[in-house]
Amino acid sequence: MTSANRLCFLFAFIVLGFRASGVACRRTAADMAMSLRHERWMAQHGRVYRDAAEKDRRFQIFKRNVEYVITVNDAHRKYKLRINRYADLTNDEFKASHGGFRPTPTKAAPTFRYENETIVPPTVDWRSRGAVTPVKNQGECGCCWAFSAVAAAEGIIKLKTGKLIPLSVQELIDCSVYGEDRGCNGGAVEDAFEFIISNGGLTTDANYPYTASDGTCDAVKSSSKEATISGYESVPGIGEPSLLKAVARQPVSVAIDAGGPEFQFYSSGVFTGKCGTNLDHGVTVVGYGTTADGTRYWLVKNSWGASWGESGYMRIQRGAAGAPEGLCGIAMYASYPTV
Repeated sequence: MTSANRLCFLFAFIVLGFRASGVACRRTAADMAMSLRHERWMAQHGRVYRDAAEKDRRFQIFKRNVEYVITVNDAHRKYKLRINRYADLTNDEFKASHGGFRPTPTKAAPTFRYENETIVPPTVDWRSRGAVTPVKNQGECGCCWAFSAVAAAEGIIKLKTGKLIPLSVQELIDCSVYGEDRGCNGGAVEDAFEFIISNGGLTTDANYPYTASDGTCDAVKSSSKEATISGYESVPGIGEPSLLKAVARQPVSVAIDAGGPEFQFYSSGVFTGKCGTNLDHGVTVVGYGTTADGTRYWLVKNSWGASWGESGYMRIQRGAAGAPEGLCGIAMYASYPTV
């Protein structure tokens, strides 16, 4: 090798070394920034890990979730995601503790009182009518079915009596053993309605407060009935037109496929993303409308706390192409209580 060749080789080696060093430095800086972000997130949400190994494992999950949120938001969709208190959970972990819907064959009366509704308002928001209580947080208790049923019952009771009464979700968790109802291990909305009817009503949330855990039925608290329903009906078929007729008249319990990571980190906007029809989460539709750009949506009350989504609510696209059952199966399993 000539002297000139040796010099060229040495120069190339030095250049490559600098480049590799630069990449390593940038990677180290990025990891440090992400680590600091994780530390701030831990402090914000009071998260403490049992040891260094667990902390590192959760950091890696956190990092992947942050990168996922950035990727989705960079696609400029009609909705946004954000890092929230679920950021150190895998999607499987999140699904295991924040759903709880158990589909069951309907027991509802074979009638649909809104069948002949031909004209519905262009927009409905039952919150503006005072028929919706504040959003609650089910925590790591799979009792979405109870929150969905209670929200629908609170709504129709307000519309019929003029009184908005926060009812006890915990009473359903502890006391209902109808059909699929298994407390924090899941349940069905219609079985919850069955319990309310047979029990002669529910007590208030203040009298029998939510604990985010299974408990023994407190017969004394449960005996203090505050409000009840007389029956319930299912929305027929799996299409959105019938659901629209029902929601135009009252809040409606529905089930959706909420298992994807975009639900885990949903922040705002009309959700138009990918989801299936594996119904795993009970929620309540409390309205509908259309955005300024013409996107139609359902207004959904969730039970993951007011810090999730749009102050605890989500807008899901209505009339999505190729989804006759509604996006995320929202029109597949809908029912409402009657008074």
